[in-house]
Formats: sequence, C-alpha cells, structure tokens
Amino acid sequence: MKELRSCRLKKAEVFKTQDGATLVGQLYLPRGQARAAMVLNGATGVPQEYYRHFAEHAAQAHGLAVLTFDYRDMERSAMEPVRRSQARMSDWGIADQEAARAKMRGLFPDLPLWVMGHSLGGMTLPLQAGTEEIARVITVASGNVHHADHPWPYRALALMFWFGAGPLAATVLGYVPGRALGLGSDLPAPVYWQWRRWCTSRDTFGGEAGKSLPAVDWRGTRENVRMIAFADDDLIPPQCVQRHAANFGKSAEEVEVIDPEQFGLAGIGHIGAFARRSGTRCWGEGRRQLCGVKVRD
Repeated sequence: MKELRSCRLKKAEVFKTQDGATLVGQLYLPRGQARAAMVLNGATGVPQEYYRHFAEHAAQAHGLAVLTFDYRDMERSAMEPVRRSQARMSDWGIADQEAARAKMRGLFPDLPLWVMGHSLGGMTLPLQAGTEEIARVITVASGNVHHADHPWPYRALALMFWFGAGPLAATVLGYVPGRALGLGSDLPAPVYWQWRRWCTSRDTFGGEAGKSLPAVDWRGTRENVRMIAFADDDLIPPQCVQRHAANFGKSAEEVEVIDPEQFGLAGIGHIGAFARRSGTRCWGEGRRQLCGVKVRD
C-alpha cells in the first residue's frame, strides 16, 4: 500500500456525557471535504491511540471525519485514580458512545453519521437510543461471548481472568491492572465486575438487558450494518459474532468471517485489524476490507 500523506489533524475534542462524565477524543479530518462523519468506538481497555493509524487512513484514503475517544476514567479521559472510579461497562458501552455520536452530530450536522465499533464498541449498539440516525455501522469482532466459547488453550486464560487473577485484583487493589496483565489499560473494578457477569452468563448482557439496562431494540437499518469476524479470533470467535447478529436483526450467515490468509497474514486475532503493521493489509477499498467507501455494499 502506498504511503499516504498525513491527514489534517484537529486538536483534542473534550465533551460531556448526559450524566456529566468528561471524555477526551481526537478528531481526524481529510484534506478535502469530508463525505461522512464516523465515530470509532474502541474495545475494552484499548486506548484511542491504538486506533490512530486506522483513523488517519480512514480520513485520508476514504474522506471520512473520524472521532476516536477514551471511555470515562480511562487513559486521556481519566479524571481521577482508576481505583476510585465507579464507571461500569454499560457506562462505556451506552452513555459514552452515545455522547461521542452527539459530539459528531454537532460538529457535522449535514454529513451522514457512521459508527465503527470494535468489540465492546459494537456490542452495545442495540441497547442505545437514537440508532435510527446512524447511516452505516461496521462492527469489528463484536459479539456476545461466554467463557465456554473460547478455544483451548485461550480458554484457560479466560477462566483465570474471570475466576482467579481478575476477581483477586479487583477485590484487593480496587481495579484490574490491565497493563500488568497484558490486557491494555487498567480497568475500574465496576467495569470488570459487570464485564465478568456478561461473560460468565449464557444470557446476553448477563440477563441485564430489559431490566437494569435498556432492552435490545435496534432502530437502525439492518441493511446498513456490516459485521466482521476473524477466523483466528480466540477472544470473540466467529460464532459469538454470529450470535450477536440477531441483535441487529441479521442472520448468522450475513456475518463476514475473514481468514488472515486472505490478506497474506499469519494472524489477525482480536485487535490486529487495527495494528499499523498488519492492519494496513485490511484497510483498502474492497468490499471485504474494513473501511469501504459505499454507504451500502
């Protein structure tokens, strides 16, 4: 892939959620007129900086205005020590993502609004309000996973995280040291506990949807939802993405399962699609690549 000139980059964007949390994001702008405004919702514990190269590419090669952001009490949005945070995973996956969309609507009211969701970033979209305004959704490795869905030997690591080291750290330290465990950013304890409920339950969202959380009620157009899974993703295997498809009114067969060999890669896994070295193979304009230019494929 030919090296692209850097996109036009605007200063950091600071905005509030409806419940008063402060979020810090970064806006990436194309050199010419933007054709759509896209919010990039990140995965659990993955800082927005990890998506920088993809956002630059989407702006420069595809003409998109792209907003990345960190969830409340994480990385650049951290306003207090993580052990004091009361943030839950549903705060990240509902209120914070809705606030990012509202920010982009305010900045670009005349452009189509797109959402790209990586893992958690696409998992909770069917719980959100205002989804009928989204012109296009691309979910990347987003699915409803139970610890029994993981293949071995990764399942052993997951079981340790949910029933060993994770609960111990959350209880003793008041947070989960994601950096020390090789999981990305440190996680507030309430985020971890709710995430644990979701991933150790056979019910979608741990049975909380329609009770303590909004009910699954996708108001967007199912034809404008594109769902991508990776054949070698041990964290969110393809069957979990296919299961999640029903929350968007889609069938399992409509999920695109990408094999790394399609792009000449040894592996992509759960986060490799956004890594600069391996991800650039996946970022072109073809239908099976991550950032196509058409509103409808």
